[in-house]
Amino acid sequence: MKKFLLLPLLLVACTLAAQQVEGAWKLVSQNQVPITDQEFIKIYQDNYFAFGIKNLADNSFVGAGGGPFSMVSGKLQETLDFFTLNPEHVGMVTSFDVNLIGSQLTVSATTPKGPLVEVWEKVSDAKDDLTGNWVITGRKREDQLQRSTPGARRTIKILGGGRFQWVAFNSETREFSGTGGGIYRAQEGKYVETITFFSRDNSRVGASLGFDYQVIDGEWHHSGLSSAGQPIFEIWTPYAKGYKPAK
Repeated sequence: MKKFLLLPLLLVACTLAAQQVEGAWKLVSQNQVPITDQEFIKIYQDNYFAFGIKNLADNSFVGAGGGPFSMVSGKLQETLDFFTLNPEHVGMVTSFDVNLIGSQLTVSATTPKGPLVEVWEKVSDAKDDLTGNWVITGRKREDQLQRSTPGARRTIKILGGGRFQWVAFNSETREFSGTGGGIYRAQEGKYVETITFFSRDNSRVGASLGFDYQVIDGEWHHSGLSSAGQPIFEIWTPYAKGYKPAK
């Protein structure tokens, strides 16, 4: 009898803080159905999340979504800033019951389509110089650096647990421009990313690109050559500092 009484206590002890879900996760089952024909990777970092889905057979893009997240009264609360599978759901807030045991996170909620129970396996929660959620605020064009203040239309790049995902979208019009993501490494001023999904061109999956980086006054200075061989110089600002929502 004591063994059975211990289980509820363990579940209570697993009440999460936002920091405990940070990192990269892989979906392993949905409503008790194993996920075998798709790869579904989700990154939580700096109170923001993003996910991308692809078909494993041909690397074709399936969908993406993301937005702010927080822990409220022991529940994981997610708000959609973008959602390609149904743009009408942009702005929707969903509260999930959560349970973390070891490296496995179970989330459950009632959605417009009915009950949802997902099991996620942690990929990694490793951190490095560039771990965080970033928004682009500067680009060099014809040797002229142009700075901007992101609003409803913005491009973000979230890095956590050795995974990255960039997304270009407009949260007011619900317009989605593109996304891509994969595996990255940032070490000693060298940033290398390998694409595992890309909404615009799945033939790019598997390609790797290397860049130089510096973190200067808290901003990520990113430089190198594009896949077309064109020079790139970008400045990425921490999302919480760089994004200015409409009041």
